[in-house]
Amino acid sequence: MEIKEIQEEIIDEFSMFDDWMQRYEYMIELGKSLPLIKEEYKTEDNIIKGCQSKVWVHAELEDNKLVFTADSDAIITKGIIAILIRAFSNQKPQDILDADTQFIDEIGLKEHLSPTRANGLVSMIKQLKLYAVAYQTQIEE
Repeated sequence: MEIKEIQEEIIDEFSMFDDWMQRYEYMIELGKSLPLIKEEYKTEDNIIKGCQSKVWVHAELEDNKLVFTADSDAIITKGIIAILIRAFSNQKPQDILDADTQFIDEIGLKEHLSPTRANGLVSMIKQLKLYAVAYQTQIEE
């Protein structure tokens, strides 16, 4: 599936809920299905700066596609990174770089997070895009 299709799917899923408590619960559930980072990658280098919680993200290139794993010490944050990884994992670095993150606004996530969590969200997106920049240079054309 392309990034845009996955983002549309996420928007549809979030639109099924009437209120934000249900959406938070859903995000927590999504966090439980997060592809977990291996303990050996839970290092200072893989911590996302700018998050109030600890969030570790690791990326590997497989068949010219980036595969992300992550973890967090906070359940909501784990849900947020799970949403982002679902949208961007198993995609080509260039596609990640070209993708917009409008779907975050469409599900209303940013406006329902505390300012520090919203900053963390921006930092997570930035980190995923930085991985894409780094790995884009390693792809054989």
